[in-house]
Amino acid sequence: MAARKVVRGVCFDLHYLGTDADKGARLGLIVPKRLARAASLRNAIKRQGREAFRMAAAGILSCDLVLRLTRPLKGVRAGDCVQHRLWRTEIEALLGRLPT
Repeated sequence: MAARKVVRGVCFDLHYLGTDADKGARLGLIVPKRLARAASLRNAIKRQGREAFRMAAAGILSCDLVLRLTRPLKGVRAGDCVQHRLWRTEIEALLGRLPT
């Protein structure tokens, strides 16, 4: 069995594992309640992750991806557009660092 690899960022880790199937890339999201207390904040992070993945999916090889929040978010509001852009930028950078 192949070992999974990790691409690390400031707030997120992106775990990936290549698959033999030609089904395309799949995404899983892990946003723990202990790191982002408010449900609206967790949902906002997941929305940004899904949208970044949707935009980059054509360029990603067949693999399983898991995006994991690794840093506590305190004092961050779900409606903060600046924070959304920061998350999105980091997630897109992680997706761009995947091996081709």
